[in-house]
Amino acid sequence: MHPTRRHVLVGLAAISVAGPAARAAALPPMKVWKDPNCGCCGAWVDHVRAAGFTVEVEEVRAMNQVKARLGVPADLASCHTAQVGGYVLEGHVPAEDVKRLLAEKPAGRGLAVPGMPQGSPGMETGVKDPYEVVLFRADGTRAVFAQR
Repeated sequence: MHPTRRHVLVGLAAISVAGPAARAAALPPMKVWKDPNCGCCGAWVDHVRAAGFTVEVEEVRAMNQVKARLGVPADLASCHTAQVGGYVLEGHVPAEDVKRLLAEKPAGRGLAVPGMPQGSPGMETGVKDPYEVVLFRADGTRAVFAQR
């Protein structure tokens, strides 16, 4: 039996519909802690959801306690904190860097974008400040993971 044009189109449609769901299923779930009054945190959550992550958000006022419990160095702190795939994310880390982290699995506690650089995901203001995405480790050492 030879496939007809219709069989090919139906097959391609099934692949395109299943594609995003299959990719989202391959990504581990993410938990985000954020202050209930922070709008840029919500915009970052929208960014990672658009990239295919399933996100649970917990609003807390005592963010410093969350950061301390998860081992975020004080000088790398930003506004929101997340966990995904055994790693900690601090601040406006681009989703593509999170995906690279999960694919490469480097030794480290997590990634941070210190401060709140304009132009980072969730901080789109029309201005683009250069910034670094920092890989931080439990022993206190750090490395530049990406430059943006």
